[in-house]
Amino acid sequence: MSPMADLGAELVVAEGLEKEYRSGPEVVRVLRGVDLTLRAAEVVALVGASGVGKTTLLYILGTLERPTAGRVRFGGEDVLARSEAQLARFRRQEMGFVFQFYNLLGEMSALENAMVPALLLRKSTREARSLAGEALHEVGLGDRVRHRPGELSGGEQQRVAIARALVNRPRLILADEPTGNLDPKTSEVIFDLFLRLQAERGLAFLIATHNPDLARKADRQCRLVEGRIPQGDPRALGM
Repeated sequence: MSPMADLGAELVVAEGLEKEYRSGPEVVRVLRGVDLTLRAAEVVALVGASGVGKTTLLYILGTLERPTAGRVRFGGEDVLARSEAQLARFRRQEMGFVFQFYNLLGEMSALENAMVPALLLRKSTREARSLAGEALHEVGLGDRVRHRPGELSGGEQQRVAIARALVNRPRLILADEPTGNLDPKTSEVIFDLFLRLQAERGLAFLIATHNPDLARKADRQCRLVEGRIPQGDPRALGM
């Protein structure tokens, strides 16, 4: 459990999220009416079996995909009512994304990788470099800014990815199995880094994970079962 005692107001509210995919004549229902509330400065672990829809839910909450039904409110606003161009800017300003396989550009340095989201928001190269350098220092890579991904360990690469997610000062980080490619000790380091960023920056995190030991460190666990988050599940209530 995180040391933060006072969690903030509602940040993200998902209501009745459904998602279907068509494969020829077959319809695959991945999400079947998901309701979820995430508060400001809260760390929530999203747990569940492989293939149950955790990644799909993260992508919808991050506005990378649209649901078949339901809505997502961020700060009280129905964000999916925005245009695609407006959503792209919204994502870059309000959210950061961390993935299992880092998704770094191999020909670019750690600093250049971390600069990308700031440049996409049309910040100057000078400002982007300053923000990226600050974020890399914050995740403990101040001495590795010129190294390319191939020169870094897996844990260091994931910290570059976290710095990239931080660079535009978002309010929410969505992390999809961020420790799934790391050894247990490094996984602990990465999760503890999330908790430190929660405490120091007031960031909210929604972290999909298969690791029960790490999930227990979150403020709350939400278990996705057959496309739903069962209401009244003690694990979904942080108990």
